[in-house]
Amino acid sequence: MAGSDPHTEQPTMDPGGVPVLPDVQAVVNGGVSHAAEVALLGNPNTGKTTLFNRLTGLRQKTANYPGTTIERHVGVVAGDGRRRLMDLPGVYSIEQDSAEAAVCRAALGGRLAPGVVCVIVDASALRQGLRFLGEIVRRRLPTVVALTMLDLAQRRGVTIDADALAQRLGCPVVATNPRSGAGVSALRDAFAAAAVARTTPPADEAGFRAWIDELHEASAPSGAGVDAPDRVSDRLDWAFTHPALGAGLFAAIMLGLFWLLFRIAVAPMDWIEAAFAAGADLTARVLPPGLAHDLIVEGVIPGLAGALVFLPQICLLFFLLSILEDTGYLARAAFVADRLLRRCGLPGSAFIPLLSSHACAIPGILAARSIPNRRERLATILVAPFMTCSARLPVYALLVSLLFADRPSLAALAFAGCYALGASAGVVSALVARGTILRGVSAPMSLELPSYKTPSLRTALLAAYDRGMVFLRKAGVFIFMFSIVLWWFSNFPASRAPAEAVELRERAAAVAEIDTSASAELEDGARRAEARATLAGSFAGRVGRALEPVFDPLGFDWRVNIGVLTSFAAREVFVSTLAIVFTGDQADAETEGVIDAARSAVRDDGVTPVFTRDAAWAMLVFYVLAMQCFSTLVVTAREAGGARWAVLQFIWMSGVAYIGAWAARMIVLAVAG
Repeated sequence: MAGSDPHTEQPTMDPGGVPVLPDVQAVVNGGVSHAAEVALLGNPNTGKTTLFNRLTGLRQKTANYPGTTIERHVGVVAGDGRRRLMDLPGVYSIEQDSAEAAVCRAALGGRLAPGVVCVIVDASALRQGLRFLGEIVRRRLPTVVALTMLDLAQRRGVTIDADALAQRLGCPVVATNPRSGAGVSALRDAFAAAAVARTTPPADEAGFRAWIDELHEASAPSGAGVDAPDRVSDRLDWAFTHPALGAGLFAAIMLGLFWLLFRIAVAPMDWIEAAFAAGADLTARVLPPGLAHDLIVEGVIPGLAGALVFLPQICLLFFLLSILEDTGYLARAAFVADRLLRRCGLPGSAFIPLLSSHACAIPGILAARSIPNRRERLATILVAPFMTCSARLPVYALLVSLLFADRPSLAALAFAGCYALGASAGVVSALVARGTILRGVSAPMSLELPSYKTPSLRTALLAAYDRGMVFLRKAGVFIFMFSIVLWWFSNFPASRAPAEAVELRERAAAVAEIDTSASAELEDGARRAEARATLAGSFAGRVGRALEPVFDPLGFDWRVNIGVLTSFAAREVFVSTLAIVFTGDQADAETEGVIDAARSAVRDDGVTPVFTRDAAWAMLVFYVLAMQCFSTLVVTAREAGGARWAVLQFIWMSGVAYIGAWAARMIVLAVAG
């Protein structure tokens, strides 16, 4: 998950901690103006990034709260390859003291000012949008105004006269709907007709209020209702942001989301397992016996199947989260979380990085740049990996499926509990850090709630597709290569067939002419005995055995230890590792899925399951809390200002995970006993 979008430019930081765009650095070195560049500016939640995606064909992530990024996104306007489009962070004022506003000021100033500034104005909050527009037109840059959210304004009984506003300003004003694409073509044409506004607001505040009133009356003479309160929205806000009711609704919504996750994803997961099983069976019949046969059938195919079988759950999760985000609900959840965060010494603005970390901790840690206080920023960076990232989802899905087979309601509850446990561990860890090594006072969160909107199915599908492709790219390269390496470590050095396998094969040969089914069963037993001996004597087996004193208190089998060790490079290889490790131990390895293989796997005594109830719970808690991502540690060291912070993060999270897993096992054993 460490990759970055090629169309995203990350700002560097000046000595004062303020982000500086590469173009701003070029100003000092004698850069030139970008006459063909269009900068998109606007308040948060005005549809700015959605419009950017419509104009360029890219798919940047949109969100319903400010502070989600201090980056700028750059693309080329579709149909006009000469014109670049730059999506700047959403801000309420470019004069405010924030990292996002600093990026906007830097992009608009100096000799590298864009050739055109496109200001996005929310028609349902016209007065606020005109105030922001006034700040921009003061800079005397060629301007185009894009009116969005016209449908929301019309539902309040207000019609905006875009032509009257354009006449008063002296620059193009285009009514657009970024979601449907209406007006986007006209906006693209308007970039060529951009002009410096003929009217600018006076410098004094009283004159600024009068200027806004004049434009407001000209464009919306019946606009008394434009900024009028929405009673239905107010009632919903009261419920969603209530300290107790809001928290309860959040828990109920998340539980319902995870229930859908397990109920709907079952069928496509079965299809994927069946497809890989058929592929393995076909490959086993086509390829002659030998190393290539064993590598593909027992290494590559099980490794990829072990990861890709959970792709439907990952895509469905991000589809449902996108729906929630698009409605405006997640911004309300931010207010509920803010009350808890401030009590634990984190700023309200930490909610954004922590929420981002539920996709991947790396962008969450990068988003912490927007937190101005260094101690608060460090605390956020240190606890961000506790949030459940998408790399953990295959592990959760495997273990929860083992614990609650055919019980989706309990599986959903356990899945939601994993998210809650990770978030709780992060909050408690932040409280410890802010009370010891990072003492200080936290600032409250400032956030304007967006309007409630009908979610876009297209946006949700694209979000699911994009997240699925990120996972596939990683699975297709990293897991593929890792499966080959792991297969080699699991099969070499080669060992002689054990006495048990030799005896079973002799018995199979003796009864072959009398009872073919008995002979086949004995042959399968010989193969499994040989596979166990090969794994035990391999490099991977020796490592797993060596780790037994460490993980035995958690109830982990020595083969599971191999998966735990490999997952410190990246969590998602854990399931692939188990698929490879357990393949040789199954009677019908080519047709058995990873979940069934794990469910039927037994320990060396041939009776005790590998995944006993206590061991599975301990493993689940361990993977919720452990730091198992080398890339995240590298980013932590870079963003926090030294490797010592990454070492501290690794030691703390690993210790918490070990203690938590041991405690979970003891509880399960006590209840069972």
